[in-house]
Amino acid sequence: MKMKFVVPIVVLALSTSACRKPPAGTAQNAATPQGSGAPATGAQPGAPGQPPAPPPKPIPAQLPAVIARVNGEDVKKEDFERMLKTMESQAGQPIPAERRDEIVRGALDQMITYVVLSQESKTRGIKAEDAEIDAKLQQLKSQFPDEAKFQQALKDRGMTVDSLRKDARVDISVNKLMDAEVATIPGPSDAEAKDFYAKNPNEFQVKESVRASHILVRIDPKADAAAKKKARAEIDAVLKQAKSGVDFAKLAQEHSQDGSAAQGGDLNYFGKGDMVAEFDKVAFELKPGQMSDVVTTQFGYHIIKVADHKPGRSVPFEEAQGKIRDFLAQQKKKEHANAFIDGLKKKSKIEVLM
Repeated sequence: MKMKFVVPIVVLALSTSACRKPPAGTAQNAATPQGSGAPATGAQPGAPGQPPAPPPKPIPAQLPAVIARVNGEDVKKEDFERMLKTMESQAGQPIPAERRDEIVRGALDQMITYVVLSQESKTRGIKAEDAEIDAKLQQLKSQFPDEAKFQQALKDRGMTVDSLRKDARVDISVNKLMDAEVATIPGPSDAEAKDFYAKNPNEFQVKESVRASHILVRIDPKADAAAKKKARAEIDAVLKQAKSGVDFAKLAQEHSQDGSAAQGGDLNYFGKGDMVAEFDKVAFELKPGQMSDVVTTQFGYHIIKVADHKPGRSVPFEEAQGKIRDFLAQQKKKEHANAFIDGLKKKSKIEVLM
């Protein structure tokens, strides 16, 4: 189990395809338990039946040179501001003024936790080898197209290669500490896995799904009649070719105005209700191998072709047990790690100076 505390340099962006509904929350794989049935690690402030969290203490406009002390070790303003700058770079925007107190206090708590763990790793004699640090830096560099881009990323975050090496040394030692701390935690028993499965039936339902491809000619719903007529003529011409036997994937690559065009329009499998209503209705009415007429959605005009249709089902315990065990094992490690960190912090002398 890796407990990561250093904010990463590289941020990954996610993209979605046209015709898919905006997510209402985190997507769930029914075979991977992670919903409401997940074991709780403690009551959440503001949850039903719990008092609301108190407002955070205001952050001063000017931070002191030393913002906190942990067992006599100074947490310096410049290190903290570098962390905040990295967070802002990661988010692609400054910390919102209306949430500054909340976010900065949360970041300070993370930094204090990091210092506590760093001190504990030193107490236990846990060290990072130079070869491990070199490998970590090489892995970070490999995420940039060239050395110049890597150096620019460091500059943007107020860092140097030396400061990055220093952070990597501490990060590796902290992760070694956490790995050692949770390594002996026993995995879940058969009874625990079966009990979780029995108590969380909704987590193991797989929705009815189809695998479909589409061709999209985009049109703004607010477009004038002439633009809509032109787009409709274009999709009608493509439909005529598809019905005459021209390869659907080839037509999608040539005409579709969607990110799936490069894959021949393939949207892979999606569950019932995942797409916008008009698209969803037609896709689930088609049989494998069938192709639709023109379907109009908020994105424009589509032609849909279904490749496969799977009914909904309950995932049997025998199929789900591996992922249940992994999930419960991670929960146990997480709970132990949180208790370990809380115990270290309670034993430490922590002074917040802002």
